[in-house]
Amino acid sequence: MAEAHLTQRDIEAGLRQLGLSQGNIVLMHSSLASMGWVEGGANTVLSALLSVLGPDGTLVVPIFGDFGVLTKLVENHPHAVRSVHPLAAVAAIGRDAAAICRDHWKAELAHGPDTPYVRIADLGGWVLLLGVDQDRNTTLHTVEELLRLPYLRTTEEETFETPVGAVTKSWPLFPGPHRNFIGSDALLRASGKMTVGRIGTAVTRLIRSRDLIDIMVEYGRTNPAWALCDNPNCPDCVAQLAALRRDRLTKESFHLAAGSRLAGRYIPEMIDNLTAAGIRAVELDWVQGRPACSLGRRLAGVCDEFRAAGIVVSALRAEAVTENHEAVLDSARTAGIMRLVLPLSSRAGLIGRAASDKQMEVSFFNVAMSSEIASQMLLDMQSDGLKPRFTFSAAGFARAGEEPFLKSYKRKLRRFVDQLDVADATFEGAATPLACGNGEIKEMISILRCAGFDGWLTLASGGPDGEGLRQTCDRFMCLLDHM
Repeated sequence: MAEAHLTQRDIEAGLRQLGLSQGNIVLMHSSLASMGWVEGGANTVLSALLSVLGPDGTLVVPIFGDFGVLTKLVENHPHAVRSVHPLAAVAAIGRDAAAICRDHWKAELAHGPDTPYVRIADLGGWVLLLGVDQDRNTTLHTVEELLRLPYLRTTEEETFETPVGAVTKSWPLFPGPHRNFIGSDALLRASGKMTVGRIGTAVTRLIRSRDLIDIMVEYGRTNPAWALCDNPNCPDCVAQLAALRRDRLTKESFHLAAGSRLAGRYIPEMIDNLTAAGIRAVELDWVQGRPACSLGRRLAGVCDEFRAAGIVVSALRAEAVTENHEAVLDSARTAGIMRLVLPLSSRAGLIGRAASDKQMEVSFFNVAMSSEIASQMLLDMQSDGLKPRFTFSAAGFARAGEEPFLKSYKRKLRRFVDQLDVADATFEGAATPLACGNGEIKEMISILRCAGFDGWLTLASGGPDGEGLRQTCDRFMCLLDHM
C-alpha cells in the first residue's frame, strides 16, 4: 500500500466524516505510525483533533502505559488535566477535562463508576480508535469491572501523592494480563453502533462510549469469558477461565470432583490439570499407574501434595473388592481421608460396619448388576442398622442393559445416592463422551440438581481414548449450561 501523505485539513475531514463534531468528548487510543506520513507529525494530528472538537469539546487519552507519541503529546500539553491514579490515569484537554478527571483515585474501581471512563459515557462521549484495534480499548476494562468478573484480582497496595497528601490504596476487580479484546470487534460492528473508516492508512473506529458499555455488558452477562482467549497454551487465560469455572460451580448445590486417573498420571500433572480446569477436589482412584488403595503409608504423602495445592481429596476409591478392607480403611484414615467409594458386593455390610466403627463413610457403587439387586443390597444393609450410601454409576447400569434415569434411579435408589459418577457408556459396553451413550447422564444431572443435591458429582475416567480432563470438563460444563 502506498504511504499516505496527510495534512491537517485531510485529518480534520476524516474525523468529521467518521462522525466527530464540535463539542464532542472523545477518549482516544491511537497509533501515529498507522496513519502514514503526516505533515508536521503528531502535532498536526493533535491540532486537527482539537480543531474538530472545538473549544467546547474534550480530548481524553489514557496515560498509564505506553500508548504512543500522540498520547504523550496530550499528556504534556500545557492545558492538560491529569487524573490522579497510579494504575489507570488519563489526561484530558478541553471544557470538561477537570470534571472528567476529578477524584479518580477515590473511586472503588480503577475503571468503573466515578472514574473518567464511566463519566465519559455519562456525558455522551465517544471512544475513538485511530489506527489501533480493540486490544487498546481501555473502556473494555470498564465492562469487565462493571460485570465484576470473578477472574479479576485485587491489586497490590500503591502509595501515591494526591491533592490531600500521600495515600496508600489497592483496587479490587482490577484487570489482569492477557485479553482477547480483539474478539469483541465483530460484535460491535454487527450492532450497527460503531462507525469504521480510514484516515490515511489508519483504520478508524468510533462508537459512543455508552453504547459500547451497554452492548458488551449485556453480552458479558451470558458470556463471561468474552474477554479471554481459548488458547490452551496461554497461561493467563487458562488461569482466568479456571476462575470463571470455579465461580460458576459455586452457584450449584453439588460438589464437583474428578478422578485422579482422569486428571493425569503423576501428581504434579494432576494438580496442574485440576487447577487449569477450575476443579478443587480429586477422588483418588489411580496414582502413577497403581490403584491408590494399594499405596499404604505412601497415601498420606500423596494427600499432602494435593492439599498443599489447595485441592480437596473427596474420597479414596477402589475398583475391586479386597479381603483386606481393614488395611485400606486404616491407610485412608491415616491419610486424612474419611470417605471411601467401593464396589457394591456381598461384603458391603461387613465393610460398612467396619467403616462405621472407625467413624468413616463408605459409598458403594454398582458393578455388573441390575438396579433391583443393588437396591435390595442397600435395603438389607439399612435393615441391619447401617446407613448405606450409594454412588450411582449411570454407565454401569447402561452396561447392565438398563435405562439409568427411566428405570435404575427410580428403583428405590434415590434415597441412598450421595454421588453420581459422571461417565457415559452404550448398552453394548463401549465408553462414550458425556451424553453420547445410553447412560442418560444429562437426565441424571438434571434431576439431581432439581432436588438440590448436595453430594458429589465426580468426573470419572473410562471415557473414549484420548479424552482427558479438559475435554470431559468442557463437555460437563456444556451440559450444565444447556439444561
